Amino acid sequence: MPLRFTLRQLEYFVAVGEAGSIAKAAEQVNVSPPSISASIAQLETEFGVQLFVRKHSHGLSLTAGGRVFLKEAARLLADAEALHDIAGDIADKVRGPLAIGCLLTFAQIVLPALRLKFEQAYPDVRVRQLERDQGQLLQMLQTGEIDAALTYDLELSQDITFEPLMVLPAYAMLPANHRFAGKTVLTAEELVDEPMVLLDLPFSREYFLSTFQQKGLRPNIAERTGDIAVMRSMVANGFGYGIANMRPLNTMSPDGKPLVFVPIKGDIRPLTMGVLLPNAEHRTQTVQAFIDHCRRFVAEQGVFGIERVVR
Repeated sequence: MPLRFTLRQLEYFVAVGEAGSIAKAAEQVNVSPPSISASIAQLETEFGVQLFVRKHSHGLSLTAGGRVFLKEAARLLADAEALHDIAGDIADKVRGPLAIGCLLTFAQIVLPALRLKFEQAYPDVRVRQLERDQGQLLQMLQTGEIDAALTYDLELSQDITFEPLMVLPAYAMLPANHRFAGKTVLTAEELVDEPMVLLDLPFSREYFLSTFQQKGLRPNIAERTGDIAVMRSMVANGFGYGIANMRPLNTMSPDGKPLVFVPIKGDIRPLTMGVLLPNAEHRTQTVQAFIDHCRRFVAEQGVFGIERVVR
C-alpha cells in the first residue's frame, strides 16, 4: 500500500508527544497549532488508532498505543535524518540538522556569535542549540540528544572524543576595589580566608574547589549560585571573589560594574575548551564542518583575550 502520511506529520506528532501540549509543540517546530492538530488527526485516521487522550484541563496524554507509536515514530525520524547525513556525505555537502550543546558557563559569550557565523557559512544546516551543565551535556551525548558539545575537558570518559580548541587557565574574579585587584598573580593561600562566591554546577564546583583541596585548605564559601551571570554580578557588588577560566574581552558585570581577573598561581590545572563528540567510526561532513568552524572562530575572535589556542 502506498504511504498516506508524511515525515512532517510524524515530526509534529513526536513534538506533541514529548511536549505534552499542542501549544508548546507549535512553538518548538514553529507551526500553527491547527496545522499540528490536523496532522495528528490524519495520522490517527490513517493508522486507525487513537494516539492521545484529549483533556480540556490537562492538555493531551498519550494512550498506551500512542506511547508505542511515539517510540517507533522517533526511531523512523532518526533513520530519515541519518539518510540526509549519508546523502550529504555522498554529495560532499554540509547540510541537515545539527544539535549542539554548550556549557552554561560560557554559552552567552561564545555560542550566539559562533552559531551565527556557522549558519552564514552553511545555510543548509539547521542548528538547534541547548545550554546545559557538564553532567547534562555528557548524558545528552550518550543518549544521542545532541551531536556535539562545546565545553571543557572535565570528567571525560573513554566513549567520548574531545577535539581541543583553547587552553584556559584559572583566574580569581574580583571587584575592582578589592585589595587584591592590583596583584599580578594570586595563590590559594591568599584567597582561602576571603569570602568566595562559588559557581555551584556539577563537575565545575569540584574543579574550582580543587584549587584549595590539593593543598589541604578549606575555602570560605560565602555564597553559591548556578548562574555565571549572577556570580559575576555578586562578585562585582562585593559579596566575594569567584574563580573562572574565562576572561572575556568585556570585563563588566551584567549590572554594569567593573571586574578584575587575576591569574591563580599554583597546581590547579588549566582547562581546555573544545568540542565533545561520541566515539564513532564515521563522522558526518556537517559535524566536521562545525569542528573546523570552531577552530577558525576561536583563532579569529579572541573571545577569551590572549589565551592560547590549540593548533
